[in-house]
Amino acid sequence: MSEYAPSPQDRFAFGLWTIGHPGRDPFGDATRPPIAPADFLRGLADIGAWGVSFHDDDLMTFGAPESQRRAELDTFIKALEETGIVCSMATTNLFWHPMFKDGAFTSNDREVRRLAIAKTMRNLDVAAELGAPTYVFWGGREGVESAASKTPADALDRYREALDFLAGYVKDKGYNIRFAIEPKPNEPRGDTFLPTVGHALAFIETLDNSEMVGLNPEVAHETMAGLSFYQGVAQALWQDKLFHIDLNDQKIGRYDQDLRFGSEGIKDDFFLVRLLENSGYDGPKHFDARPYRNEGADGIWDFARGCMRTYLMFRERAKAFDNDPKVKKALAEAGVPELAEPTVGPYSPAAAHELLDEQHDPQALASRGYRNEQLDQLVIDHILGA
Repeated sequence: MSEYAPSPQDRFAFGLWTIGHPGRDPFGDATRPPIAPADFLRGLADIGAWGVSFHDDDLMTFGAPESQRRAELDTFIKALEETGIVCSMATTNLFWHPMFKDGAFTSNDREVRRLAIAKTMRNLDVAAELGAPTYVFWGGREGVESAASKTPADALDRYREALDFLAGYVKDKGYNIRFAIEPKPNEPRGDTFLPTVGHALAFIETLDNSEMVGLNPEVAHETMAGLSFYQGVAQALWQDKLFHIDLNDQKIGRYDQDLRFGSEGIKDDFFLVRLLENSGYDGPKHFDARPYRNEGADGIWDFARGCMRTYLMFRERAKAFDNDPKVKKALAEAGVPELAEPTVGPYSPAAAHELLDEQHDPQALASRGYRNEQLDQLVIDHILGA
């Protein structure tokens, strides 16, 4: 396994809620004891990970005296210094406490909305202290079960108001932090606001500080909706909005499974890794996944190693695919390089006149084959190492 050993340059990160998840699910209680944040960091260092992310309530007991919360944070800071693990991302828990049952930024209760914004501000202070460059907003409770319960335009107004206010807070404090919205179609709400990459990209354009807000897409969330995660990430990259990414795996049509990266959609994951590596994306490769519920103390670290190992194998396979002369020939026969050529260029009357004067043979164009079968088989050959 040494040939697939991770290094800090790979920028692999895990959230405190991932490897350390106790195995609780909607139908059963915990199957493993929790891991203290400091011990979690030591475990990450042992397996060669680079970064860690956290919710505010992962580190500091919600509702505890400030002296206790400060002590808990200081313990974490000390462990960061001892292990060399980087704080790569932070976020707010706006979904666990019952007061958020109707939403946080979009709750029908104005007091809940104000508390949610204040809770986020306090954790932005912590994120800045720990040097986290990205702050993720997952609107897990921002949605409805009954469509009549919220006017969608009002809810989106409140969502935008919250992010505009928080961006103003970050700028006023001089924090070097960007925001990343994490879309999800459903669960825990029946229908969630900003359910997909496309919805979130459109929403971002309405914000006062849209330049500092991007995306944190997750494999499982787009796959739950039956969409191509690869295509969603590609568009986010195209629009310079991929600020962070959550890697895991998912079976289409199921609840949010958060499976080990590369354990299900192997072909999709191959193209995703190839895209990230070829695009120049240099942000965290963040694994938002959880070990199987029947794993014990050793198995959870096998899970973490597996996430990183599989990414590295896909990276190796993608590089071999791109360097294969047979693949290059097949790509040319499929017309892939031709798509990079401008079709008409900028508009001008002369260009329009030239285009209208061209003669085309529809039958000849229709007779062209694009050799996609051979190209797709080469993808399979490389994934399987044939």
